[in-house]
Amino acid sequence: MASIVDVAKITSKGQVTIPASVRNALGVGEGDKVVFVQMDDGSIVLRNNNLHALRTLQKAFEGAAEEAGLTCEEDVVRLVKEIRAERARGALCG
Repeated sequence: MASIVDVAKITSKGQVTIPASVRNALGVGEGDKVVFVQMDDGSIVLRNNNLHALRTLQKAFEGAAEEAGLTCEEDVVRLVKEIRAERARGALCG
């Protein structure tokens, strides 16, 4: 269920001040970036850019671990150790 948190006015330059209640709900502050996402129903959703980027990456990599044969935490730990060992050998060689 949607609810109106606050109302903002558009300036002559097309700028909007995001109300403090919305900034707090998004977890954003001065200098942070937000994303405007148009939904299938035409509505626009404002999202924290960092969270949006993480969710996009998460979707992109969904299933990749299983495809790589990483089915448990031990598989991931083993792979990290192998990569670190390869990098250490590379650093020693050159």
